[in-house]
Amino acid sequence: MTDAPTTLRLAIGDYPHTLPLKRGEISSPWLKLDFTEIKPMHKAFKPMVREHAYDASEMALAIVLQAKIHNKGLKLLPAAMLGRFQHGTILHNTERGRLAPADLAGRRIGVRSYSQTTGAWIRGIVENDYGVDFSRAQWVTFEEGHVAEAKEPAGVMRARPDQDMTKMLLAGELDAAIYGADMPKDERLQSVIPDPQAAARAWYGKHGVVPVNHMVVVTDEFARANPPAVAEFYRMLEASKKAAGLPAAGEIDTVPFGKEANRPCLEMLISYCVQQGLIPRRLEVDELS
Repeated sequence: MTDAPTTLRLAIGDYPHTLPLKRGEISSPWLKLDFTEIKPMHKAFKPMVREHAYDASEMALAIVLQAKIHNKGLKLLPAAMLGRFQHGTILHNTERGRLAPADLAGRRIGVRSYSQTTGAWIRGIVENDYGVDFSRAQWVTFEEGHVAEAKEPAGVMRARPDQDMTKMLLAGELDAAIYGADMPKDERLQSVIPDPQAAARAWYGKHGVVPVNHMVVVTDEFARANPPAVAEFYRMLEASKKAAGLPAAGEIDTVPFGKEANRPCLEMLISYCVQQGLIPRRLEVDELS
């Protein structure tokens, strides 16, 4: 590296393991981090994919896969920003009767965007672990995908701009809906998967995979021009996680770091995305970085 620090324009969210970094507790004489605050975080994804608005940013994994297919010039760093078990993310309106996973075949299901990573995870779980055939389901979306070239499969339709997913679910215009961080607080809306916490524990016991939603990407331009800066950035992310005391002793690491630690998750999500028509071919994990 040169004597003058390299500046990295960066957009990542506020999480326990990123706060030490964002508060300036983790620093480097060689790398200056220029943070852009974006809330909600998913609003950073489209400008990063389409315009390389930052040198590095948090990015949803389904978008990472589509971006790789369509040569968007992004390099994955195996640093998880957001990971969570997904079993409680698909809701139904209990006032209109109870739905079980087996009842979802052929139903009308809302999701913010078909390429939303939460949607890819829960569709994959329901299809592969509960045996549900989604080939006749109708997916009602409320936003376009971030990778413009990625085509949505048959069965995906766009809601009108004036329509709201939760209102449609409550009115019976949707049979179920998938939520991420925007989970509604309405007791009528309950998980389609019974006791989702117990179901998630059993799923983890079976698969040993943490469903990661977001990792970090760096533009190819920055990575080619500044390889030591990319390595230093990753070191700082690791140091921030360590400073946050994560993972706590005896707890599952829901934000794993490292290619091998994330390989099972990435391989599973790649399979799900091929199955769901989000990407046209299977990618290898090593292609992503």
